[in-house]
Amino acid sequence: MKKAEITAFLSLLFVLLVSFVLGILEISVIHTSKNMSRLSADRAVFSVFGEYQEKLLEDYHIFAIEGSYGTGDYTEDRMIGRMHYYGTESMEHEITAIQFLTDMEGQAFREQVLEYMESRYGISLVQIYTGLTSKWEEENIRGNNMEEKESTILDEYEKLKESAPDSSEEGSSETETGAEEEQPEGSPFRCLEQIEKNGLLSVVMPENMELSGMEIDPDQQASNRSLNTGRGSFPVRQSIGGIEERLLFNEYVIKNFNNAVTEKTVQEESDAEGADEENDMTERSLSYETEYIIAGKSSDKENLEAVLFRMFLIRMALNYAYLLTDTQKQSEAEALAITISVLLLIPQASEIIKQLIILAWAAGESVVDLRTLLSGKKAALVKNSENWQLPLSSLLTLGAGSENAAGEETEDGITYEEYLRAFLFLENYEEVTMRTLDRVEENMRTEHGLEFFKADCCITKAEMNNTVELFGSLAYTFPVYFGYE
Repeated sequence: MKKAEITAFLSLLFVLLVSFVLGILEISVIHTSKNMSRLSADRAVFSVFGEYQEKLLEDYHIFAIEGSYGTGDYTEDRMIGRMHYYGTESMEHEITAIQFLTDMEGQAFREQVLEYMESRYGISLVQIYTGLTSKWEEENIRGNNMEEKESTILDEYEKLKESAPDSSEEGSSETETGAEEEQPEGSPFRCLEQIEKNGLLSVVMPENMELSGMEIDPDQQASNRSLNTGRGSFPVRQSIGGIEERLLFNEYVIKNFNNAVTEKTVQEESDAEGADEENDMTERSLSYETEYIIAGKSSDKENLEAVLFRMFLIRMALNYAYLLTDTQKQSEAEALAITISVLLLIPQASEIIKQLIILAWAAGESVVDLRTLLSGKKAALVKNSENWQLPLSSLLTLGAGSENAAGEETEDGITYEEYLRAFLFLENYEEVTMRTLDRVEENMRTEHGLEFFKADCCITKAEMNNTVELFGSLAYTFPVYFGYE
């Protein structure tokens, strides 16, 4: 009989070795399955984010998934369904964080715009404007102060006329008739009366410029309606509202959206090339888009008038400041004031009337300046005796409808677009961002027929928890993230 101690030992050792090898194989299979699951999830999320909206990228250089997938109604199930389509049918997905273009007042949109502008043009594009921002703010303050003066001119003049002595109703009537006969040239306040009665556009529109009648529904704009909102936290760019960043974003607006002057120029070029070549900008829902981004009104007319009125006040402040230094023009205003005061039978009010005439003259010159700017020409920033355009005699008929004081271009002047650039900077940058998204959204609908398109359905970043079962009861959960950065 032989003992079996060695056989039992070897059997035990063999069992242990087999168990060890099988354990290693099982661990390898588990880790391989985990890695394959991660690869599948990564491949799926890359594929989903590879379905970015092409027209949005082509026209506005923005990467985003159109999360409603052509329905106009965003739900997370649609995005998860696309993940399953790309090979994750066996996984459960839970979206733990997501970001839309409109989140945080358009933070994601603004970040992508800045990245594009920096890579395409560089920060040097706006360095020439960084030193002008304080000047823009000063001019804006002057314009605001001038608004109060402008609103009191006609009131003061009417009070003076009412205070004129009347010997009798008949005598008064004869006096007024005689005054009108002795003033064939008209009144220096005619232009302001026309502005008060019919609005600024009635006197500043050039003859060859047709006012757009387009308008939009403000309640349907991303800046006004209730929006889908994301959740979770993502890295954000710092100093997004700094001076250089704001100027760079505003250049994006200037380059990608039309305004009252560029719209006219593009249309003229299209007409010159012939009817066979279609102008895409005519398909947009507003013609004066940059003015909308500044003013936020529902119609082209309202937006243009709001922007032009700001220009008018700034120009009026500059022109008024010059008139106070020009002794010759002061003398002309004084002579006219004496004539008017005599006709009104209140010679003691000549000095008050003189100051009102100077204000009205500054306003009239501002009207000519605006006509110059709307014609695509440069208007002088600082006035002097050489570049002053409106003689006092022309002020008496300005606004009557028969004159055409369009103004001459000044070589070293300022353009309409430069005023828009300044106004964009002076506006709240978050409001500018959201109104820009309004225009992107509207143009995607009108130019490309994407009626379902909504900026708050456009996804830029997402993070998911993914769960997959391994060997039946073993569940493996892991995160996956993708963002356009």
